[in-house]
Amino acid sequence: MIFFQEASMMSDKHNLAAAAHGGLPDNEKPTLVVVGHGMVGQHLLEQLVSRQLHQQYHIVVYGEERYVAYDRVHLSEYFAGKGHAELSLVADGFIEQHGIELRTGRQIVAIDRQQRQVLENDGRAQQYDRLVLACGSSAFVPPIPGSEHSSCFVYRTLDDLDSLAARAAGSKRGVVIGGGLLGLEAANALTRLGLETSVVELSPRLMAVQLDDGGAAMLRRKIEALGVSVLTGKASQRIEPQPDGTLQLHFADGSLLETDLVLFSAGIRPRDRLAADAGLTLGERGGIAIDDHCQTSDPSIWAIGECAAWQGQLYGLVAPGYQMARVLASTLAGEEAAFVGADMSTKLKLLGVEVASMGDAHGLTPGSQSYFWTNEPREIYKKIVVSADGKSLLGAVLVGDSSEYNMLLQMMLNGMALPEAPETLILPQSAGQPSKALGVAALPDSAQVCSCHNITKGDICAAVKAGCSDMASLKATTKAATGCGGCAALVKEVMEYQLADLGVEVKKDICEHFAWSRQELYSLIRVGNIRTFEQLLAKHGQGRGCEICKPLVGSMLASCWNDYLLTPALLPLQDTNDRYFANIQKDGTYSVVPRMPAGEVSAEGLIAIGEIARKYQLYCKVTGGQRIDLFGAQLEQLPEIWQALVMAGFETGHAYGKSLRTVKSCVGSTWCRYGVQDSTGFAARLENRYKGLRTPHKFKMAVSGCTRECAEAQSKDIGVIATDKGWNLYVCGNGGMKPRHADLFASDLDDEQLVRYVDRLLMFYIRTADRLQRTSTWMDNLEGGVEYLRQVVIGDVLGIAAELSDDMQRVVDSYQCEWQTTLANPDRLALFRRSVNEAQPLSEWNAVCQLDEIPPQAGIGARLGVQPIALFRLEDQVYALDDREPGTEACVLSRGILGDSGGEAMVISPLYKQRFRLRNGQSLDNPALFQRSWPVKVEQGQVWVAANPLIPAESATIARSE
Repeated sequence: MIFFQEASMMSDKHNLAAAAHGGLPDNEKPTLVVVGHGMVGQHLLEQLVSRQLHQQYHIVVYGEERYVAYDRVHLSEYFAGKGHAELSLVADGFIEQHGIELRTGRQIVAIDRQQRQVLENDGRAQQYDRLVLACGSSAFVPPIPGSEHSSCFVYRTLDDLDSLAARAAGSKRGVVIGGGLLGLEAANALTRLGLETSVVELSPRLMAVQLDDGGAAMLRRKIEALGVSVLTGKASQRIEPQPDGTLQLHFADGSLLETDLVLFSAGIRPRDRLAADAGLTLGERGGIAIDDHCQTSDPSIWAIGECAAWQGQLYGLVAPGYQMARVLASTLAGEEAAFVGADMSTKLKLLGVEVASMGDAHGLTPGSQSYFWTNEPREIYKKIVVSADGKSLLGAVLVGDSSEYNMLLQMMLNGMALPEAPETLILPQSAGQPSKALGVAALPDSAQVCSCHNITKGDICAAVKAGCSDMASLKATTKAATGCGGCAALVKEVMEYQLADLGVEVKKDICEHFAWSRQELYSLIRVGNIRTFEQLLAKHGQGRGCEICKPLVGSMLASCWNDYLLTPALLPLQDTNDRYFANIQKDGTYSVVPRMPAGEVSAEGLIAIGEIARKYQLYCKVTGGQRIDLFGAQLEQLPEIWQALVMAGFETGHAYGKSLRTVKSCVGSTWCRYGVQDSTGFAARLENRYKGLRTPHKFKMAVSGCTRECAEAQSKDIGVIATDKGWNLYVCGNGGMKPRHADLFASDLDDEQLVRYVDRLLMFYIRTADRLQRTSTWMDNLEGGVEYLRQVVIGDVLGIAAELSDDMQRVVDSYQCEWQTTLANPDRLALFRRSVNEAQPLSEWNAVCQLDEIPPQAGIGARLGVQPIALFRLEDQVYALDDREPGTEACVLSRGILGDSGGEAMVISPLYKQRFRLRNGQSLDNPALFQRSWPVKVEQGQVWVAANPLIPAESATIARSE
């Protein structure tokens, strides 16, 4: 990204960049200056680029903050671990690729309209031909004595949040002045910082603009139940610092409140001083007056966003600002466009409480009628306001459950007819009764689904017809649901409606052998007490299985019953890593990872590992999870290496399985001067509890001993960070190709609470995730996300918390080190060899091995003369193929999984999942490719293989690596 420190640094490279994009050099273009690089300013840049206006204008953008534009709507997530990079709205390379000049950390202090230039605070000037003011707003701080104290803060920028967090680190109590939308968001931030929080509101109710008395009362009860104190009808009079560094907040009624810090969030004010000083016309209530084209009283100057006033109306939401940006970009491009006001409906979660408001929520329209529904036990309040004739929806209030929001909003915005009994729209639906509304099918194509980006139902349907079949591709193509996110559920509904209309069935069958989803199969296994793949296949499937369903069922059986994986019934289900309890490498050797709980290891343990590595000539690598990985072990060496490691006090590290990999830790309070808890000891406890747990995908954990976060806990599936009160629990993060910060799940937990919550969450993940789905993707796809997880795990909304805990305890109690179990079973040890026989002179038919030396429904390596072959035993047949995996030098095909495709028996190679017919070696993925195969016969339990291979079709290519 380009950051200019001097306006004079306009150089030839920018002119060349502009020319490369098909435009004139910058010094030949008119200059468009944008003052303000917030959410609306960045959206304007995107709209300008989409209309190719960056080729017509030299665009110069000023941002006062040191950061590029970021998502202020989700600002509180900064305290849940998201940094600026994750909140940023500027795509990598966007600024450079489009020749935009971005000047961050630069403040414009004056506009010289006569000279058409803007002046910076250090005296530098920038000429403009067109000027756009996207200055935004500033936090309103009531003019009360003491408000300037260093422990008083506002809640607008990342720098504000950094200052707040620094003060909160040594505080216990915090007060928010302001009980509106912003105030409750600020209160959420204080609770995330671990403070005892109070909200002070001048009005007699919370969210006075959006909610009526009933809705506000319900919201207050729910927030107070979360431990937040609410004081309404309180006029703050002064703030007095105390000798001990605390503050006293005094009220007009003579009462006071003691606190460690004060956070002002009592509304916003448009930043119109720059315009006022330049003589531009302002609105009656402030703001820069604009017309329908966002033009100010100066024809060369436009204003958009929170600093603008249209017909005297100020807009404090991002969607109207985006709408203004689109209108302005269209106007500059010579297109017809007009800003005609914006819907101010709101749906969000405040301190975890669902709140929604739309239209005439207070029923002020003459003759309007209101319908109310209250469920006090569940703390739900709903209200709709309809026209006098009962035919039109005018407004609504929803607290505690906003599930009807999208439906009601569309009915209101599109003038859709109400049912004869409008109250049914908010009353619970009785069993067997028809749906309350017609759903998305009744919406016109012109219905606006995403107000942030002005995406209509028709836009979404068109994108689906063009190939978007999931939310990820739909978001990337249309940007729907990428703004505030409030429309995500409706966007998904429209997408699924259009897919159904196209005749596309969204199937969740795991493969051709099971017409069930992973979640359904898991339930069938548990409820039916199914212990083997054959039982499951006989009752609920067909065929012989494949590389998809076999490992999946093997993992689910392990999650439920935790039986030894190499029993004859379970061995055929295991991919090569789980079959040999080690990680296969590209040359057919394996890596071995002994467990080191929390990364702890003794000097004797390190010496033992070093001696083993030297004896077997293994390459050693310290992993990112604080373990030692030993590479290059041959298949037959694995038991010997395990034996030596077990004798040295180690056990399997399960690095080969879809299971717990590691629990990373720092040294914590034992050694570190900053540590506040024993992170190493607690990490070891967690690792020893969850070791061996089979899950839909691998998962990782970490424990940090303080907020300096040396263990990087917030990048893990389960992250734990110490506080002076206990532990903060973070969930569903991950590193890798698509990193995701974990979400704060619960704060200040004791050891037992945290273990109980992790038990439940992991077992719920095992029950409900899709195949090979990481926890981060799983949570992102859960309806309700992290808040729903809290309700299940902490609130026990499904009534299964005790069951989840019991399930986990059964897994913990049945743990076994798979290395040690194998070492104690001579018949299983016999499987750990590259060849079941020695090289021998060739005859027409060659005795290779006994039938019972080949594991049923699986394979083993053998020799035909000196040729490595793979012998497979499927039902009552034995097959012989070349053991070398095509495209490699590794003789590993014998370690592949057996199954069928369309009834054709096949083997799936362990390295690159290539599929070959067992009867003739033909590839199912490339029919012209054949793996050499040989005739096989079995006589009196003896397996015989012919010396001459079967001859494929003349046009075939033999798969071999010489």
